[in-house]
Amino acid sequence: MTMIGMEERAAIREGFARLLSDKADDAALRRIMATESGHDAELWKAIGDMGLTGLLIDPAYGGVGGSIVDVEAIMEEAGAALLAGPLLSSAVMAAALISDSTDAAAKARLLPGIASGETIATVAVTGDKGLWTRDDIGVSADRNGVLQGAANYVLAANVADVLLVIAKTGDELAVYEVDPKANGISLQALKSWDSTIRLSRVVFDAAPATRIAGLDGAAVERMLDLARVALAGEQAGASRRIFDITVEYVRTRVQFGRPIGGFQAMKHMAADLLIEVESATSAARAAAQALAAGSTEAPVLVSLAAFACADAFHQVAATSIQMHGGIAFTWEHSAHLYLRRARVDAQLFGASDYHRERYVSALEKAA
Repeated sequence: MTMIGMEERAAIREGFARLLSDKADDAALRRIMATESGHDAELWKAIGDMGLTGLLIDPAYGGVGGSIVDVEAIMEEAGAALLAGPLLSSAVMAAALISDSTDAAAKARLLPGIASGETIATVAVTGDKGLWTRDDIGVSADRNGVLQGAANYVLAANVADVLLVIAKTGDELAVYEVDPKANGISLQALKSWDSTIRLSRVVFDAAPATRIAGLDGAAVERMLDLARVALAGEQAGASRRIFDITVEYVRTRVQFGRPIGGFQAMKHMAADLLIEVESATSAARAAAQALAAGSTEAPVLVSLAAFACADAFHQVAATSIQMHGGIAFTWEHSAHLYLRRARVDAQLFGASDYHRERYVSALEKAA
């Protein structure tokens, strides 16, 4: 597998930032939010053409052969733009899961399309409680690979060509490839506070499926840790962008004959937010580097990033609305969009309290 160097990674990130600036600005985001799918096919093709949908996929299958460090970097840019679409679900979760398998046929069948962006895949993991734990998986499979049950909070299922379903089979977990248009499968769109993210509940009623070999509960956890770090990168990037927007606003907004940024209270609030932004960025990048290196510190750093970045993003977004004043509550301003994303992101792949418990447990094991 090839390795992406720092200069190449920086160039990829810069190119992605330019693409998002040109094709995914605030006006474009609002147009996509108003559509039924919440997906911009033209932008997705451009992202695929850049190779970003194949970052985690081996070059033998048309991918780039990068690592979670590269993914975390582009997710910072995606978060800054509040990118709508299946980047996290397809290019990270599905790509990582299939790549981790021993199923040569499944890899040859699925990875080239995912790498190019022509195939959109997503992963159905958690059940109706949304706990993102083994006990909450609500789908079971019989010996013939027939699925029964339901998966909830499935990202981008409404535009997916392939569903990868985590199912219980006896006392074990397995991963099944499913055609979302097959008989016995129904999708229910869920209402979300953030309409840039489309979530679905998927019900399986004697649905046919194909098991992907070599994937078990440990593989699912590895995939989820990659997803958590990618999400942490998104949260760090979004935190920085809304912070920059807010700083620019307080520098130029005049009250009582002077910019409000000159008021001591505003200075203190901005300083506190800068600490949150920098801490989130450091946590996300450290977790990515540890995970890519296979470090023994990875479990600690991944859990730390999972709750620290979620909490920082929410804190920065909520305080930014206060610093903007009444204008932030209007539909026309973008500040509330960041708060909406922060609140939805905070529930994906486990809430902060869950990751704090994992963090403490990982520390105790490392001691």
